[in-house]
Amino acid sequence: MAERRRKNAGASAGESAAEAVLPADLELQDLYGAFAAHGLDDEDLDDAAVLVPPVKLPAEEELAALAKAVPMFGYALALARWAAPHRVVDEFGDLVEEDRAPAAQLLGLAPAEGEVPEEAEVEAMRAWSLACDLDLVEIGTTAAGEHVAVPGPDLEPAEQGDPETVLELWLTAAGIVRELAVEADSLPEEEAAEEGAAEGGEAGEEDEDALSEVEEARDAAAELLDEALQVLYETTAFADPGNETVPLGVLAALLVVPEGEEPSEELLGDITDVMVALDPMLGDLAELGLLEYRPIDPELFDEEEGPEDEEPALVGEAPLDEEESARFGLVRLTPLGQYGIRQWLLEDGYDAPLVGELAQGDAAELLRAVCEAANVLPDEELRVWITGREPVAAARELLAAARGDDAYAPMRRMLGVSALNMLGAAAEPAVRDVLDDPELGGAARAWLTSKGATDVPVPERAMALWTVVDTFAAQLLDSGGDAELLRELIADLPVTGNPASYFGELWRVDHPYTADVLEAVGELHLDRAVAKEARKAAFKARSKG
Repeated sequence: MAERRRKNAGASAGESAAEAVLPADLELQDLYGAFAAHGLDDEDLDDAAVLVPPVKLPAEEELAALAKAVPMFGYALALARWAAPHRVVDEFGDLVEEDRAPAAQLLGLAPAEGEVPEEAEVEAMRAWSLACDLDLVEIGTTAAGEHVAVPGPDLEPAEQGDPETVLELWLTAAGIVRELAVEADSLPEEEAAEEGAAEGGEAGEEDEDALSEVEEARDAAAELLDEALQVLYETTAFADPGNETVPLGVLAALLVVPEGEEPSEELLGDITDVMVALDPMLGDLAELGLLEYRPIDPELFDEEEGPEDEEPALVGEAPLDEEESARFGLVRLTPLGQYGIRQWLLEDGYDAPLVGELAQGDAAELLRAVCEAANVLPDEELRVWITGREPVAAARELLAAARGDDAYAPMRRMLGVSALNMLGAAAEPAVRDVLDDPELGGAARAWLTSKGATDVPVPERAMALWTVVDTFAAQLLDSGGDAELLRELIADLPVTGNPASYFGELWRVDHPYTADVLEAVGELHLDRAVAKEARKAAFKARSKG
């Protein structure tokens, strides 16, 4: 799939599912007032092209069942079985004229009795063509020179629902439809084609130019579709269940509007152009179950058509209610679509993880993997790991894995607390066991207090200060240096009216990140006196090493 040129990106490393930036959160209230919107963070373009969020996928058996339920795919299977033991075809492998109406009737596209509509025969022919492309039927020639089709070797396992066979066939079919959708979108305008055909002496040169233009249009359409599918993939990965649907105008704006800018009059026109370009391509992909798609209401073209037949303005500044917004197109990526796009991403060399892939080992492996992964939803991995585990045993394992003084240790402890929150009150016995642990005791006491415990001893000063440094260090690592977030954390530091005294204690804390934490406070604290004392303390912390 093509690398995205857009500036909008998914979640950065370390963000939880609840905190993750949604690609569909671009501020678009002025365009579609019925849909909520938020801001997006900036991210490096290279990262935007590489980092792909983890997704949840059903089991392969369920995906295969979904694929078999796609009408066009089911039609191809049915026609391949209908070809047994063999069926006469023309020299191109297409159904002969007398078989087209029966094929349409077999698929339920036309009544069993009476005249068969032409569109039903066309649909049957499309299904037959797909069966041939998937090698569900194989074309050969008899000794008498007759062209015949016979069922292919993949038909029987596909009919029986073998997941590997079904998904491989469906993915091939989706790829074919994807290519055909792009080809159709890049065909030249009818008038331009007629003008080219009418030219005489320089026809050869003009034909070559026209072919080059078609190729350029095809590449542009393919890149646009790839970008749109990747945005939908990200949106679906971060969306809450039931909220995966994206307005077509929002999708188009994400591909057009630079991050942080309001849509200008010119950009509104570009958004409309992208919507019109994507509309038929998304409709084609919906036929294979990749998407659920409500296309642009064709009546909008009549309603918005100007006196000189100008391009209809599909987006504008007036807010719309939800029903009216839906007329501009709605798209939702299905589980099959997630599966298909993920396979295409993997083929193109992207790292496209699945939720739960990091949660297969013990607690130490889990926490280490989550800390080191560039594209991960930590809470999702923790939730998968604790599912089905005995709470006290799981809590003890997590707490043991959280110890250490290596570079990732503060993050491991932060993740451990998140997991304890998921386990809930049942984890309390394990937490009480570490109340006096020098690395875990402070966080353990804070956790018990947050759960309503009233018998928790106040930590000694040394433990309290160490926990302050450790907690801030974890946030420093997790935020990636996000200044705004760090300022909020710094504002909560228990600095008294005498910062020199507070930082005079803090710089002596024996923690690998003491100096880093103090430097961050010195750089970002809004109180200049506090910032100055923090910088002095950071220097002392560096010097003592």
